[in-house]
Amino acid sequence: MHTLRARLTVGLVVLLAVSCAAVGVAAVVELNGFLTGRLDQQLRDAGVRFPASLEHGGSLPSDLPRSRKDSPGGTLMGVEDGDEDGDTRRQAVGTFGCRLVGDTVTDAAVVGSSSGTGAVPVPLGAADRRKLAAVPADGDGHTIDLSSMDDYRVMAAEGRDGDVLITGLPMEPVEATVHRLELVAGIVFGAALAVAGVAGALWVRWSLRPLSSVAATATRVSELPLASGEVALPPRAPESDPRSEVGRVASAFDMMLGHVGEALTKRHTSEERLRSFAADASHELRTPVASIRGHAELALLHPDPVPQKVVRALERIEAEAARMGEMVDDLLLLARLDAGRPLERRPVDLTRLVLDAVTDAQAAGPGHRWTLELPEEPVTVPGDAHRLHQVLANLLANARLHTPVGSTVTISLRTDAGTAVLTVHDDGPGVAEDIRPKVFERFTRADRRRTEGAGTGAGLGLSIVAAVAEAHDGSVTLDSGPGSTTFTVRLPTGEE
Repeated sequence: MHTLRARLTVGLVVLLAVSCAAVGVAAVVELNGFLTGRLDQQLRDAGVRFPASLEHGGSLPSDLPRSRKDSPGGTLMGVEDGDEDGDTRRQAVGTFGCRLVGDTVTDAAVVGSSSGTGAVPVPLGAADRRKLAAVPADGDGHTIDLSSMDDYRVMAAEGRDGDVLITGLPMEPVEATVHRLELVAGIVFGAALAVAGVAGALWVRWSLRPLSSVAATATRVSELPLASGEVALPPRAPESDPRSEVGRVASAFDMMLGHVGEALTKRHTSEERLRSFAADASHELRTPVASIRGHAELALLHPDPVPQKVVRALERIEAEAARMGEMVDDLLLLARLDAGRPLERRPVDLTRLVLDAVTDAQAAGPGHRWTLELPEEPVTVPGDAHRLHQVLANLLANARLHTPVGSTVTISLRTDAGTAVLTVHDDGPGVAEDIRPKVFERFTRADRRRTEGAGTGAGLGLSIVAAVAEAHDGSVTLDSGPGSTTFTVRLPTGEE
């Protein structure tokens, strides 16, 4: 029950169920009270004629007055002229009569199956006698449960000779009627709940259709690669009634998508312009940089004596021109990768590239300790050998430049489930925590601890590593801390 539609449907059904239950309980209670009241009225109308006759074997006592006018003290409740025979006549089948003297039951019987057949004695246990003795002689109805009979509604009155006479009628008709109402109400309310549940689910589904469209559109947008490149947003949610809450949400979402689309278009246009500028500028800079470097080399080859300061200046010009040329080449490479130009795809022996790159790194950094961990079998990946060599060279140069002399750099290569895993680990001071999230961004320079005394680059080496790895459908990650820095490159081997 995680969706709004399910919660609304269940809520409607629960509210309807509570309402039905309240109506059903009120109807059952009211009907039970009404029928019980009618039963009490029947007991008052019946009086104590039947229990009074039990003491005399089915006849009224001889000293009982014949009429009200002959009796100065009145008559027993419900005894009238012509009712000398206090037997079961005019008594409903199942009428219960009982006479008590003190707390002792002297007589107890029930009217038989038909009028005139006499009273049927009722066996009473000790618990039954206690229940009958506890009935107050207040003229009101009380419900008791006798062991030999079902529930009875009884009414007690005081007799002429100090005894207590109890008349009772069975509760079975009342209970049967109430149970019938409970059954009918349960069936009707159950069917109503089932129909209401289905109808409510359809109605809620129909009412929330615009919201479902908004959710589906939002899900498709969340799955789009919005970080870079041109993005085609999905169609807008269908229009709905703007006066409803759901309609306002859909309209606001469509408006937001419009703003997002405009922002993404402007960003893509800006990226294209910047990429085009970087590519054009890099391409245009290659010629003058090469010319500057060529003239510096030509001047150094001049046979005439040249002052030492001039020689030194020419050497610096040549070195900086060479460094600028490398930077221009890096920028041009990044511009080409950003444009999505495909790289060469041939089988590349990654093991051989690692050996060559480590050999070059040992020559450039003899003061470091270089360690190799290679598998017994060569590791081959599909890709551009020149660019993959550049990845290795940049990682090893990064480890050499940003760690002090004497540091240990470990290069390991292995395969894992169709992926070549290359790691470059050093025991240098580590990368500063604020630099780690953007270490693969362009023109990001390392902190002073790793670069002190080593010189700084343009901040393009690691960005080239990330771009080339991504162009090969791979990835590169960094795990760094004090005394431990590890770059991990993962490249698909093309094997399942």
